[in-house]
Amino acid sequence: MDFKSRLAMTTVQASTLGLKTVLLLQGLSQERLEILAAQCNWRRVEPGQVIVARNSPDRDVHFVVSGRVRVTSFSAGGKQVTFRDEEAGEMFGDLAAIDAKPRSADVLALDSVLVASLSPEHFRDLIAAEPLVRERVLQRLAGLVRLLSERVIELSTLGVQNRIHAELLRLARTSGQGGNRIRIDPAPKHADIASQVSTYREQVTREFSALTKQGLLEKDGTGIVLTDVERLERIVTEVRLEA
Repeated sequence: MDFKSRLAMTTVQASTLGLKTVLLLQGLSQERLEILAAQCNWRRVEPGQVIVARNSPDRDVHFVVSGRVRVTSFSAGGKQVTFRDEEAGEMFGDLAAIDAKPRSADVLALDSVLVASLSPEHFRDLIAAEPLVRERVLQRLAGLVRLLSERVIELSTLGVQNRIHAELLRLARTSGQGGNRIRIDPAPKHADIASQVSTYREQVTREFSALTKQGLLEKDGTGIVLTDVERLERIVTEVRLEA
């Protein structure tokens, strides 16, 4: 085997290994992963760069092999509204691949990101051929609907302070930890929280200070600690019941 052949084989093996980290694709056969690795367009995106732009005609599905991305949108006045962050192993862009409509949001790289992009045609073929993938896509879409429904309810019924509380609880749930005391690391930037709950950074800073004085929030190195998750949940629940 010559050098070019060995290099090509090594590249396929590395790409296949990367796809194994993608939640949607876990459990697929080695053969299927090798086919997908060859079908994907691989690229490295640096922090702050746009991976896909809102209203663009791009229809590819993008797998986050490493790094983190932010699904967001900007108003005409430049205000940022963040929908969610996606970690390594997640994906985005499936809506456009399914309904063939323009992108509904911008996606930015939060740090150095390795993205594997699959054409809508190959994505549809994958869904048709793999029942496990089809089931996971349905579960993902249902999860997005639930998340966005929850956000709409919060924006309609909760004040700014309680929206901040709800976002902290959401971050705590996604941390994968249990118990009543949960550490979030890295600590979310105040501006990021603000864009999630439709407020200003200064309001988030004030509420973090208030939570610290109440003993519900502590700084811990590069992270923060919610010291009494159950109490914070009760506060949000009581306000929701009153709304």
